[in-house]
Amino acid sequence: MRHDRKDLPEIADEYVLGLLEPSAQAEVEAAMERDAALRAAVAASRERFLPLDTAVEPAAVDEGLWGRIEAALPTAPAIPAGRSVSAGSSPSSNDNRPRAWRATALSALAASLLLAVGLAWSLTRTVEPLVIAVLLNETGEAQAVVEDFGNDTAKVRLLNEFAVPADKTIQVWTLPSREMGPVSLGLVRGSQSAVLQAPALPRPRRDQLYELTLEQAGGSPTGRPTGPILAKGFARRPL
Repeated sequence: MRHDRKDLPEIADEYVLGLLEPSAQAEVEAAMERDAALRAAVAASRERFLPLDTAVEPAAVDEGLWGRIEAALPTAPAIPAGRSVSAGSSPSSNDNRPRAWRATALSALAASLLLAVGLAWSLTRTVEPLVIAVLLNETGEAQAVVEDFGNDTAKVRLLNEFAVPADKTIQVWTLPSREMGPVSLGLVRGSQSAVLQAPALPRPRRDQLYELTLEQAGGSPTGRPTGPILAKGFARRPL
């Protein structure tokens, strides 16, 4: 399955939201096995849409709900004797039949859900990172994604589990310039993803280096990378 690189975020969003046809979904899943960039895009989409899954608790609808709604609705007026309603007659503008009310209620519910999803989509996509870096290990496998927002905040998502000893920690670094040298963006506690409050740095740029190293607990004692490099990659601007 071949995709234009610029379409990967959109494809990832549709996959995560379940909007793809079954055949297209299967193609994306097969492509992810060999496409590190697609795997990273899907991981980023899952993280972005996570608030949609956790915003509310699922609840079962009572089977008697519609019965109670129908019982509370006014009954349709009786048709006087000798009168009939033909198939071509115009319906009353104030149709109180339960079936009509049920259809109206369902339409309103669907519209409300679409509005809520659209609002959540807008809120979760309001702040976009300035650059995104996919970090690879020495064999070329994607290990993490770093999103740098350029406002002293960066987000790192680990795509694989790292074996981190109790006396070690993962530290995230970037290289704003050769003159400045490597700067720590923060620590990833255990082997979980994290939002990092980085120091004030120049605006992140394309091809800026990001990397993960394994350092002693509490971080590098020198303020520079000292441990083995777990993964590294260069920044790209999101499309």
